[in-house]
Amino acid sequence: MLADSTRPALPLDTRLRIETPEGIDLILRPAGLVVRALAFSLDLGLRGLLLLGIYGGFSLLDQLGAGLIAIALFMLNWWYPVLFEVLNQGRTPGKQWMGLRVVHDDGTPVGWSSSLIRNLLRAIDMLPFGYALGAVASLNHASFKRLGDLAAGTQVIYRERPRSRPVLPEAMPAVAPFALTLPEQRAILELAERQGELSAARIHELAAHLAGPLRVHPDQAVAQLYGIARTLVGPA
Repeated sequence: MLADSTRPALPLDTRLRIETPEGIDLILRPAGLVVRALAFSLDLGLRGLLLLGIYGGFSLLDQLGAGLIAIALFMLNWWYPVLFEVLNQGRTPGKQWMGLRVVHDDGTPVGWSSSLIRNLLRAIDMLPFGYALGAVASLNHASFKRLGDLAAGTQVIYRERPRSRPVLPEAMPAVAPFALTLPEQRAILELAERQGELSAARIHELAAHLAGPLRVHPDQAVAQLYGIARTLVGPA
């Protein structure tokens, strides 16, 4: 095996693989704290502009305008994210600009109850100030979930982008010194296919974890993995 069976399996990156009932693998990429904070800031700015426009228009209506402003403030604070997430494929304007969306843990579109729960619990995530509790929860979760996501069974992921057919790097075909399981074959192929997306330092870091089982020096692990990937796909 590629990993020591006496130790708990640790992910090499934050991507999640989910198998649908139809047997199709979905790859989800959880969004980190920084990009989510940027999306929230964009939404906050947009809500502020909407509120200014509403205040400017309704303030001319005296007491009726004050009541309408209070209703608008309630809608913007509590229903703005829910309506956008449910009716716009899990995307508020801020999330859409940052290439994010909200989904259930199984990858299905977020629904009314889940969206309402995760957004109502923002009041808890914001404690004691400035989303401190939510930030701590996010940084301590493998999928960067805040408390609202944990309660609702949701997560914020990067929106799927059309991908061209992956091209394997040039390498001499090689054979692993042991029989590879199907998950191990997938892991090696995915590393080789993603060599254009990851930095050289990150690729070497990932490959170094496998240098021992592959019986090669860490500096040779990348070339060995690429060679094994070439063997797995067979002749082009």
